Amino acid sequence: MAFDLLTTVETGGCSAKIPPRQLEELLKDFPLPADPRILVDISTHDDAGVFRINEETALVFTTDFFPPVVSDGYEFGLIAATNSISDIYAMGGTPLLALNIMMFPSARIPMEVYRDILRGGSDKAREAGVSIIGGHTIDDYPPKYGLAVIGTVHPEKIITNAGVREGDDLILTKPVGTGVILAGHRLRMVSAMQLDGAVAAMKQLNSAGAMLMQKYGVRGATDITGFGLAGHALKMARASGVTVSIDLRSVPLLDGTYSLADQGCIPGAAFRNLDYTENETRTSATADYSLRMIAHDAQTAGGLLMAVAPERTGDLLKDLHVSGHPEAAVIGRAGKREEATLVLV
Repeated sequence: MAFDLLTTVETGGCSAKIPPRQLEELLKDFPLPADPRILVDISTHDDAGVFRINEETALVFTTDFFPPVVSDGYEFGLIAATNSISDIYAMGGTPLLALNIMMFPSARIPMEVYRDILRGGSDKAREAGVSIIGGHTIDDYPPKYGLAVIGTVHPEKIITNAGVREGDDLILTKPVGTGVILAGHRLRMVSAMQLDGAVAAMKQLNSAGAMLMQKYGVRGATDITGFGLAGHALKMARASGVTVSIDLRSVPLLDGTYSLADQGCIPGAAFRNLDYTENETRTSATADYSLRMIAHDAQTAGGLLMAVAPERTGDLLKDLHVSGHPEAAVIGRAGKREEATLVLV
């Protein structure tokens, strides 16, 4: 019988992150490096750092790893690699090279599982055009896996949290709900088809979205991961000096997500994310509670949230729909900065 990785963890994927409020408090006094070649650092809470090499090329550098979100080692490797590489795409970059990051308890889990995880990571990296050229493993429980990834981007075409402009439409490329679906799976409340839908979404690269953002001149975007749709939208709004409004009814959901949330299947990470956003958020009195909590659900290998000039929204959406993102949708808009940084309706 195959080893079930979910028996090693209580929370996996991006829901295992330190709560965003606590993380910001820890990092607020850290000095930033003073180097004019550093084009993006942690000051805007972006997905990756960017370092200019010359007038034509900048390096995009990121890392991500987490505990298992699925039972199978190979699928875990696919999802973890997809999630790690996504940060390069979110910055508008092209991923090139990666190193494996692995924590694995060699005496407690069969080594065949170790090989399966690495094989999944290797196959997903190959799909993305990324060469894994090494890595590092320590003996640790529970297992954790991810990548450190380097990509490139033109210094004048970097896409960041701070690139949103007043009047931009907000497009989300993937449905949300992975945290809710995975929690429901543990409670045996999810059908095999619903679980398969969530896993398929987590294994889908954001490469098409990155290419289309460059085609349509997008300069503000992020990928949706551990801080949830609301948390990442708040970070974009802060960094860009705008107020972002999200129509919760327009947000695409994975099959089964709303029903589970409505039954009270809401992971703890969603409440931690709500704690992070609520002091800067205005929520409509008519907003659906379940949809509000889904907007705070921690996502693993989620889609891109991109800010698009309204005159380009229709064409960009059409291209997303034919390039493997049929559920991509306009979910909100950026406007003039108000007292509330994020508005949920």
